[in-house]
Amino acid sequence: MNENPKIIAFLCNWCSYTGADLAGTSRMKYASYVRVIRVMCSGRVDPTFVIKSFQEGADGVLICGCHPGDCHYHEGNYKCLRRFHLLQKYIKQMGIQPERLRLEWISASEGREFSELVNEFSESIKALEPSQIKESIETFS
Repeated sequence: MNENPKIIAFLCNWCSYTGADLAGTSRMKYASYVRVIRVMCSGRVDPTFVIKSFQEGADGVLICGCHPGDCHYHEGNYKCLRRFHLLQKYIKQMGIQPERLRLEWISASEGREFSELVNEFSESIKALEPSQIKESIETFS
């Protein structure tokens, strides 16, 4: 059981980050140990950002973007979705459980959904053993 997991959340500026802000300003409670990284678009989340997060000791990585069809950059979230599927295969080959990486669509008006998503994801990460990726990489270094 992992009591205080390290979770990195990449949130798109236009929808997901605004949804997280709405959750905060509405005083909705969600896990305080989630570290938010604001990106202009979910399509700008480079796969190396995700891998680096796991290498630096993250127990889980959450990527949130605009709903399909609502992307401010037209097709950024579709690009993100394609990368996500490739990343899931890649991290599985690295020995990282695929459930440690998650992609969800959150709009600016979905503060409650964001709060529920973060809490549900953090509970699922807590149920897993702490990630050993950082330790295994340090062993090889």
